[in-house]
Amino acid sequence: MADAVLNPLHVILTLAVTVLLIQLYRKLQQRSPYPPGPRGLPLIGNVLDMPTSHEWRRFAEWGEKYGDIVYLNLLGQPMVILNSAPHASALLDKRGDVYSDRPVLAMSGELVGWSRSLVLLPYGERFRTYRRYIARWIGGHAQVARHVGLTEREADRLLLRLRDEPKDFRAHVRKFVGAIVLNITYGYDVREGADPIVEAVDRATDQFSAITSPGAFLVDVFPVLRYLPSWVPGARFKKQLPEYRRTIDAMADLPFDFVKAQMAKQIDTPSLTSLLLRTEMQTEQNEFNIKWAATSLYGGGADTTVSAIDSFFLAMTLYPDVQRRAQAEIDAVVGPQRLPISADRANLPYIEALIKEVLRWNPVAPLGVAHRVTRDDFYEGYLIPKNTLVIANIWKILHDPDVYLDPFAFNPSRYLAAQTTPVAPDPKLFVFGFGRRICPGMHLADATLFITCARVLATFTISKAVENGQVLTPEPEYTSGTISHPKPFKCKIEPRSGVAKNIA
Repeated sequence: MADAVLNPLHVILTLAVTVLLIQLYRKLQQRSPYPPGPRGLPLIGNVLDMPTSHEWRRFAEWGEKYGDIVYLNLLGQPMVILNSAPHASALLDKRGDVYSDRPVLAMSGELVGWSRSLVLLPYGERFRTYRRYIARWIGGHAQVARHVGLTEREADRLLLRLRDEPKDFRAHVRKFVGAIVLNITYGYDVREGADPIVEAVDRATDQFSAITSPGAFLVDVFPVLRYLPSWVPGARFKKQLPEYRRTIDAMADLPFDFVKAQMAKQIDTPSLTSLLLRTEMQTEQNEFNIKWAATSLYGGGADTTVSAIDSFFLAMTLYPDVQRRAQAEIDAVVGPQRLPISADRANLPYIEALIKEVLRWNPVAPLGVAHRVTRDDFYEGYLIPKNTLVIANIWKILHDPDVYLDPFAFNPSRYLAAQTTPVAPDPKLFVFGFGRRICPGMHLADATLFITCARVLATFTISKAVENGQVLTPEPEYTSGTISHPKPFKCKIEPRSGVAKNIA
């Protein structure tokens, strides 16, 4: 009977311990709660919640439900989605010492080899070396200005191709952008027709966009899969590896070897690569860094600029009133006797606004590339653990209806001063990335986009294609992947009347 009676001291001690544990738990919860997000399943977390395409749209939906900071758990790998500009800037811009690293992607980074390129290079001394190299050649407006003549010459070639073969406008755009970046990076002149180096880079950039999407390969979640034979379920990626490696190595080696051969004959054209090979100490490590810094400039700049220009053609097809207003401004400021030049830019505010809207309407990299947190961090009362993958949803930031009214409409006027509507933020603050990972070629991309849009508008009218008497209205649909392009569409490109027609 006595054994059944609880000792009052035991009761008091039990209650005291229980209260202490509850207080400790609450304190820990108050100190280190994760941001809100969709409830995951035991062990696997939110793996089954992850979208398989156009992830930015699902992430935006979660933002509406859970708030602008969304937390996910992918088999123990924490991920944070930032759905607003203030949060993205506060973490990625202002806390660069913690948020500037890249995730270790087993497939694309380590096994294929993209971790040698700036986009997936870990934050550290080599990263800073690459950026220092690139900045010497195109790091600011003054450096980019030396390449204006090249950009305008290649734009003239683009106009001629558009005149002669307008239906192949997307191929012409790709060749135009490739010619500029290849010349700046390697002093290489692109051939008319098929060009082996352009084709090699096109294959590599398409590959990069596909294999770096979140959740593209299971080995990125379970790195141990790399050690399994290719016939084991989940290890099929190993059959694709040899071709992927050959593709990226060709992109790096072909143009680099071209420069070295030209330099040996003393017939090289000034370029980023030749400059660095001449001025940097000749060591094996420096040669590796020069080759991959150059690869980073071309691989990172070509595909994104192509996407933006393709979006320009799509927008002009769908929004003829915008096109007419832009052409009227060019006609009034530049006149019919010549084509627009870079010096005209300050006097073409509507063209400037149009370029901003091209970049906003469908950002070329809707999610950018994930950042990795290098130590535990606290923000807005939430714990963001070490090794968390942090993704800025650039697409959501640029389609926030509270910031960009009617965000799915193409409306350059949103950036022009008006008495009734506040001027929308410049999308260039977001589309080129954040903090220490901001795109090093942003000024070159911006200059190229201006010359392209202004000269095409001065010379051609873009409209909906007509087939068998039917007007074809393209849908503004975009591909998934790290770099997002308009899906194939048709349009009609016709020279404008007057002197502009003769120029083309």
